[in-house]
Amino acid sequence: MSSSTNLMLKKLLALSLITSIPAACAYPSISQIENPPKVDVSVNEEKAVPIEVVSKTWKCPGCNYNEKYVLEQLQEKTRISDRNALATIMGNIKSESNFHPNICEGGARVNYNQCHSGGYGLIQWTSIGRYNNLGKFAVKYGYDPSTLEGQTAYMINESVFQRYLPEFEGPGKTVDQYMVAAYYWLGWGIKGYRQQYAYDYTKKMILA
Repeated sequence: MSSSTNLMLKKLLALSLITSIPAACAYPSISQIENPPKVDVSVNEEKAVPIEVVSKTWKCPGCNYNEKYVLEQLQEKTRISDRNALATIMGNIKSESNFHPNICEGGARVNYNQCHSGGYGLIQWTSIGRYNNLGKFAVKYGYDPSTLEGQTAYMINESVFQRYLPEFEGPGKTVDQYMVAAYYWLGWGIKGYRQQYAYDYTKKMILA
């Protein structure tokens, strides 16, 4: 057999070995490495199950309806999220009115226009300006000034409360520290049991 024939047979043998390697074992080309195939990871919005994010708030299971309503509104209409801050506000309201909106100073349960002396309502608005502004607020926004809903809305939006609201929205303080802001908000003459009431609320409130 001639040398040329041997050379031809060697080339054919080498070619047959190369073509017999399974495709799965072949190495990817440079272009395939640099430009990998794209995988479709898009979401089928019609079939996707939405994830509901539930934010927790402070609740008071043992409180009455009026207390629960005020606690809910304070968190819904402001950025107050600290338990001690909320408890301090609640304790002061309890001390002022025991959460009775239609109460005149001295204990008489009357409508807004029937309280002619002293404080009136949830936080016992006393000065003529703050008392009159309760009535004006109620007329402007369609509330009854003698009701829990109307007075809670006014309490949160009143300029005096708004002035000290940042103090309550700042977290990490003790009840004692929040009581300072509460004093300037309400301007009470007698401290009474309001601070103890605040501590009681801290024990009754749960994050749920």
